[in-house]
Amino acid sequence: MFLPLFVASLSLQPQPPKAATLEISPAEPVVVAEDTLRLRARVLDANGQPVSGATIRFIAAGGRFEGGVDPDGLVRSGSTGTLPVTIVAQMAGQPTITRRVEVRMVPGPAASITLDAAPGRLVGGQRIVLVPTVKSAAGDVRSDRVQWSSSNTAIVAVNADGLVEAKGVGRAVLTARVDRAVATHAVQVVAGRIGTLAITPSAKDARTGDVIRFAVSAKDAAGRALAGLTPSWSFSPGQGVIDRDGAFTGYEGGTYVVTATLGTQSAQAVVRLTPRDVRRPATVVGRLPRTGFTTEEVWLHPTREIAYLGTGSGGDRMFTIDITDKAKPVVTDSIVENTRRVNDIMTSPDGKHLVFTREGASDRKNGIVIATLDDPLHPKKCADYTEGLTGGVHSTFVYKQEKWGTHIYLTNDGTGAIHIIDWNDPCNPKTAAVWKTPRPDAGRSLHDIDVQDGLAYLSYWNDGLVILDVGNGVKGGSPSNPQVVSQYKYDLNDMYRQVEAAGGPGFIRGTHTAWRHKNYVFIADEVFPAAPVKGAKDASAGRAYGRLQVIDVSDVSKPKSVAFYEPEYGGVHNVWVAGDTLYMGAYNAGFRAFDISGELRGDLRAQQREMVHVHTGDMDGYVKNAAMTWGVVVRNGLAYVNDMYNGLWIVRMDPKPEPKKTAIVP
Repeated sequence: MFLPLFVASLSLQPQPPKAATLEISPAEPVVVAEDTLRLRARVLDANGQPVSGATIRFIAAGGRFEGGVDPDGLVRSGSTGTLPVTIVAQMAGQPTITRRVEVRMVPGPAASITLDAAPGRLVGGQRIVLVPTVKSAAGDVRSDRVQWSSSNTAIVAVNADGLVEAKGVGRAVLTARVDRAVATHAVQVVAGRIGTLAITPSAKDARTGDVIRFAVSAKDAAGRALAGLTPSWSFSPGQGVIDRDGAFTGYEGGTYVVTATLGTQSAQAVVRLTPRDVRRPATVVGRLPRTGFTTEEVWLHPTREIAYLGTGSGGDRMFTIDITDKAKPVVTDSIVENTRRVNDIMTSPDGKHLVFTREGASDRKNGIVIATLDDPLHPKKCADYTEGLTGGVHSTFVYKQEKWGTHIYLTNDGTGAIHIIDWNDPCNPKTAAVWKTPRPDAGRSLHDIDVQDGLAYLSYWNDGLVILDVGNGVKGGSPSNPQVVSQYKYDLNDMYRQVEAAGGPGFIRGTHTAWRHKNYVFIADEVFPAAPVKGAKDASAGRAYGRLQVIDVSDVSKPKSVAFYEPEYGGVHNVWVAGDTLYMGAYNAGFRAFDISGELRGDLRAQQREMVHVHTGDMDGYVKNAAMTWGVVVRNGLAYVNDMYNGLWIVRMDPKPEPKKTAIVP
């Protein structure tokens, strides 16, 4: 009999007021990359009515290289990706209200379709799959489903998945369509069916990672050769890759059977692979721990046993180090500058001058510092160069050409442009040219530069690899008149979707560094998650990711990715190539070196090409017992490895031990 009274007493208690809410529109914002979008917000009271007098601000919470938002809510998209935005509402006497939305920045409408490695001649009964790539006008990859059609289905049929079947002798035109974007491909089906088919490997015995190419011999029933046909390829067992041209690379030792199929005929060949067996021991020859600041770039004097080492985290200085005794590197001097970090260092080819970057000066006088090296152990500043570079300089590259003299190629953090500085009068530099990609400032970022044979290889973050003629002549370019040669742009969002899944949207990812070697350009991506592991701290809270791609530039006008390397843990940062070895600073993964001899295809790590690994973490550094390897410079068989947390390491790759002989017992 007391229950009704208890319920009644509860109903008479005052209810807590409903909190005000923040309404955002659009609720699920989407903007085409390189366009703008207006976000709007208002505060609603408990009854859903607008509240006046609220101060509302919009703040970017990630994706800083891909876009930005003004305090009033105008989103400026510079690239595809996701821009997290935090909205803050403040009212007098009321708690602050915050909300977060994620602005999806998507590719524009389909503008082009390319068909990768599509053969133009088929034989009756042959089936192939066409692989289309759909891009927007800005070159961003789209995931559209392509509509296929054939001009003559009695000759060549194609289904909704792009599976093509040759049905009769003759010609047909295949069409791929996405909205207004159209691509066509002419196909000829040749007369006669395959009588015999044979394939011949370029080698029957090889090592893991070697590329074996197969020659195809196809004849009709009368024994006449049928030229220009492209078979379908497969192999078993094991792991590896084979492309449409019949280039096979196996990842594991063992026996492989490679099969070519043309129409109803197939042919097999056997190849045997032995392990690559390139692993070697390493020795740490010398150490110079740093405890006051993080360590940035390292550079070696071209003719003297001297290293130059930059600092970060407010270090404001560049150290000079005597490395005559490799076991006991000694600091001999330093240059102190208002910069917070000395991010990059390089000398002139003759070793008479040095340039280093300023990226975080408190007075915004960033740019570069130039020093004379009359006494290389004691550099003396002779000039600053800050014209147009208040946003900071991340990287520089010094390059001399007989015709044009010496120039400094540097990155502009503020505009994403490359500045080419005439350095023929070293202490009186002047601008020769400024160039940048045609992209909104919000998404343009140039991170690193390599110049070889008059070609500049630019690591252009969202724009991938851009190659400029700065004196090579292939496009009539010069240091004062750089000209575009080609570009390799790829889908960073898709490549690192697992990083977004682990740490949320708005993560850091982009083309970070490039190095030309023979017919390849090695490009490495810098990738970090948007948020640390929940509940973790120190080394367990976060890590780097990233992939190194091998870009084939044997035709520099048509760069293409043919191989890659990705450490099992950590990331990739700066690289150095000497001979047939690539040396890498791999962030949390430490220092690594791997074999890049021969032709490169597929997954380089799976092929057992890794030669040396040294984890550059110890208890004597700025951050104890954790690796954050920045990069490496190699000379005379020694690797000078700079670790952000631990200073300088001098590492030697030792000769591979001789195999032990097995005693034969009579």
